[in-house]
Amino acid sequence: MAAFVVRKVGSGFLAPRNGATLQKLATAGGLVIGGAGALLFALDQSVSASGTEVHPTEMPWSHKGVFNSLDHAGIRRGYEVYKQVCAACHSMRFLAYRNLIGVSHTEAEAKAEAAEIMVKDGPDEAGNYFMRPGKLSDYFPSPYPNEEAARAANNGAYPPDLSYIALARHGGEDYLFALLTGYVDAPAGIVLREGQYYNPYFPGGAISMAQALYNEAAEYSDGTPPTASQLAKDVSTFLVWSADPCHDERKRMGIKSLGILLVLGSLAYYIKRHKWAALKTRKISFYPKQK
Repeated sequence: MAAFVVRKVGSGFLAPRNGATLQKLATAGGLVIGGAGALLFALDQSVSASGTEVHPTEMPWSHKGVFNSLDHAGIRRGYEVYKQVCAACHSMRFLAYRNLIGVSHTEAEAKAEAAEIMVKDGPDEAGNYFMRPGKLSDYFPSPYPNEEAARAANNGAYPPDLSYIALARHGGEDYLFALLTGYVDAPAGIVLREGQYYNPYFPGGAISMAQALYNEAAEYSDGTPPTASQLAKDVSTFLVWSADPCHDERKRMGIKSLGILLVLGSLAYYIKRHKWAALKTRKISFYPKQK
């Protein structure tokens, strides 16, 4: 190994002048990468600033903190808003009634909610399909049999599935709340087609969904006043949970992990400080034997 290093040094591979060249190349590469990153960031900001939509205000959600959980009472109320208002047009085909258990409903309540729908099942022994009450394993029903029927009922617009809408839209729950409460009259110069409405938070401003949330547009089982802003807040919280059902569990595991790391870190510091200090600071002297 020593002979190999000597040969490499002798060949000039590790010569001082080549080391300076490598340093210059590394500096130039860093400048190029940094410049490219700054350019991409500037382009992203310019594209965002050139849009016609208004960016939503960041709201003080109770679950935004590192150690804060979702408002489970709000999730239940949000489900009621979805059931009474949003389910008329929007599906949630990735959410099953069993997912409500332990989050917003008890098992008996979730079974009662599932039993309110009729599901096509079969075939039976005679080869016929039949309708049965829903079960916990059934997913939320779609208001339309297919995409074409949905477009035909909404002037050509296709209502998106809401299962992961909170993660699929920039701004998340802030965007959802702003969109649901942001309907205004179109300003001068903005021409809307028949069946369109103006919402500055929607890209382009023209949206085919009419304002759905008004005061007392839905009823809460817990007696909370159903104002438009309360309805929008609760359904946004419900959609955050549906998009990330492991939200609370993930934060709970994070807290446990931090506790474990704190204990292990303290133990490691103790071992280093008190066990290895004597070994690291000891002095070994060698006295050759006198001839």
